[in-house]
Amino acid sequence: MGVPISQMLTVAGYVMKQKAAKTNRYPLVLMLEPLFRCNLACAGCGKIQYSAEILRRHLTPQQCFNAAEECGAPMVSLPGGEPLLHPQISEIVEGLVDRKKFVYLCTNALILSEKLHLFSPSKFLTINVHLDGLQEFHDRSVCREGVYDNSVAAIKEALKRGFRVTTNTTLFNDANPASVRAFFDRMMELGIEGLTLSPGYCYEKAPDQQHFLSKSGTTRLFSLVLQNRPRRWKFNQSPLFLEFLMGLRQYDCTPWGMPAYNLFGWQKPCYLLQEGYCSSYSELMKETEWVKYGFASGNPKCANCMVHSGYEASAVNDMFGSIGGFCRTIKAFL
Repeated sequence: MGVPISQMLTVAGYVMKQKAAKTNRYPLVLMLEPLFRCNLACAGCGKIQYSAEILRRHLTPQQCFNAAEECGAPMVSLPGGEPLLHPQISEIVEGLVDRKKFVYLCTNALILSEKLHLFSPSKFLTINVHLDGLQEFHDRSVCREGVYDNSVAAIKEALKRGFRVTTNTTLFNDANPASVRAFFDRMMELGIEGLTLSPGYCYEKAPDQQHFLSKSGTTRLFSLVLQNRPRRWKFNQSPLFLEFLMGLRQYDCTPWGMPAYNLFGWQKPCYLLQEGYCSSYSELMKETEWVKYGFASGNPKCANCMVHSGYEASAVNDMFGSIGGFCRTIKAFL
């Protein structure tokens, strides 16, 4: 598994502490979106469809720190938009690292090479580069030529400087399993720490609505991609979540596991659905009608969702929540 022991032990201790306190709903990863602005216009993403006035705005470092402290999750993901466009992103990352949060700085890597000097390598900081496949497929996915080559060059430079680096891959219904497997081989050859993987979710604002996966399509595609996989592939995810994507394991959604905070506040119920916002994390947890979300709820918006934000936390809860779950994890890993 492509997760350092220190991080794994921190997460395990955190989950067991929640279990001991009989806390049924707790955050695992804070999805902290400091801005929506981006330097790409990917067909499967709807973030930059906001008005120009909103795209000019961004969270202050103190707002980011307050959200992290209020939420209390051991890990913080910094997506966007493109977080490297934030004028104070280095201050935000440094402040979160100082608070001993495991930070995943999500980037399309277009300007990563020129921004690396703003950061210091740390076990608490991972640069998570968005790559949806090999050159032809990724450049088509992000609607611009040359992005893949630029990203690979930036990954090499980040690794050379001693940073933890992972890749973040979203698969849609036009993904070619053989090509995806070849892409994983290539990323392992580069020396990245691990791969992160998720099916695309149907953003209502996304320009391309034709290539999102159904639930059956997800399990079919991920079974082809992940079956009989070589041991050299390392995933920065729970092996139980990968089995879930393959249809080998069933989980219910835990949207509170990855709460989202952005310009509008705390997003209900997760960063994929726009069901309103709360002014505080406490209000989010108390006021959200959680039973209305997830596949088991019958909510049509959730019917085909199998993405990490809803189900990765479910798998981690299973992984560290009991002896049986830990044994299932070992079996899945082997």
